[in-house]
Amino acid sequence: MRFSMLPVFALLLPLAEIAGFVIVGRAIGLAATLALVVLGFVVGSFLLRRQGIGILRRMSAEGRSGTMPGRELLNPAMTVIASLLFIIPGFLSDILAILLLIPQVRNLLWRSIAKRFVVVGASGDGFSASSRSEFRGRPGKPGDSKVVDLDEEDYHREPNGKSPWSGKRLGD
Repeated sequence: MRFSMLPVFALLLPLAEIAGFVIVGRAIGLAATLALVVLGFVVGSFLLRRQGIGILRRMSAEGRSGTMPGRELLNPAMTVIASLLFIIPGFLSDILAILLLIPQVRNLLWRSIAKRFVVVGASGDGFSASSRSEFRGRPGKPGDSKVVDLDEEDYHREPNGKSPWSGKRLGD
């Protein structure tokens, strides 16, 4: 999803959740609807407690060490996301949470987002970018990165006298 669609999604999701409450409330009644919402909250709290914040700490530690968060971290991370979606009151978020708990859906998500991961780590002589071959679907080559690390003596900029902005100061 593009980031320009995020505000539209953020505005439409609550409206869709309210519509879901109305539809489910008419179908099964008020008490059963409220019971399902509370049940979703309890399930989400249980899953979040079971997985805990430990998985997020492990992912952060792997990212800082320069290793790519692997598939073994994806399943607990997806469970944490699913638990947060269960805690949000609403039936659409609960449906998304249930989908995230299905292994085939997780595998599909992994294949779609794994190629976009790039880990940037600090080494003794600067920053470096790395990606393992399992993330790109092709063998990684040493010069395959789009990150260029230059020292001060490698890069310098000469002022351009022909530029209309040359010699002007802010407020002139």
